[in-house]
Amino acid sequence: MKGRTKSGAASASALRRILASCTLCPRMCRVNRIAGETGYCKIGPDAVVSSAGPHFGEEPPLVGRGGSGTIFFAGCNLGCIFCQNYEISHLRRGERFTVEELCRAMLRLEEIGCHNVNLVTPTHQVPAIVDALLLARDRGLTVPVVYNSGGYERVETLRLLEGLIEIYMPDAKYLSPEMARRYSDAPDYPDAMKAALREMHRQVGDLEIERGLARRGLLIRHLVMPGGVEDSIAVLDFIAREISPRSYVNVMEQYRPAYRAPEFPEIARRVTPDEYMTVLAHARRLGLRTAD
Repeated sequence: MKGRTKSGAASASALRRILASCTLCPRMCRVNRIAGETGYCKIGPDAVVSSAGPHFGEEPPLVGRGGSGTIFFAGCNLGCIFCQNYEISHLRRGERFTVEELCRAMLRLEEIGCHNVNLVTPTHQVPAIVDALLLARDRGLTVPVVYNSGGYERVETLRLLEGLIEIYMPDAKYLSPEMARRYSDAPDYPDAMKAALREMHRQVGDLEIERGLARRGLLIRHLVMPGGVEDSIAVLDFIAREISPRSYVNVMEQYRPAYRAPEFPEIARRVTPDEYMTVLAHARRLGLRTAD
């Protein structure tokens, strides 16, 4: 534990320094967030939290009986036009938390019986999160920590999280740069996501489940998009061939035309059962572990 604490403190210090010319994510805005400047995410140096509490709608290995202890962070480094949580991610509705307050929120989630601390959209707020996490571990936090992100990460930042995160849960949204540009304002998303998944898997390996609960490893989410079956199949092929054929993947059919999606005719509808089942069947053929 001493070595982990020492390396965690070094990571925390490095992450705070990055805020002076922010390169936490692939946007590489290079703004001085410590001085109050904001980049793409529009968030300063402090954590901004929308809510914290047990959540029972996550994947079964995270939920168990006590729920997943979700902390929703405001803002996002992606600009997804179909975001179902746009009030949080785009409108940045939330309250500023000190490191002490965030630490207490983490500890409270374990106290009320949550099986993990689930950090939702943490990428742009990592420095404050790591400071709070180290404090919470010092005060007795024992449950796994879940890094629940959109998959738009810098490997350099992820390396500073090694040893601090037990479960990585990224999206693998697209392999098409055009889809990534049109729907998430991030044409470099495919390359960033692929590099991120490789690094996450290097750190924690395939998802390990004990007595029905996730303890450590990589859990990948993929949302099937209307008309996106071909790209979905490419995403799954990448995961099976270049990450692990035993990857745990939640193939999701929950897409609905939220936020600005109705402005884009090709995605202004729900996914059809045929589209979803085609993608799910492909995941099964590949031997991937699916969440259904």
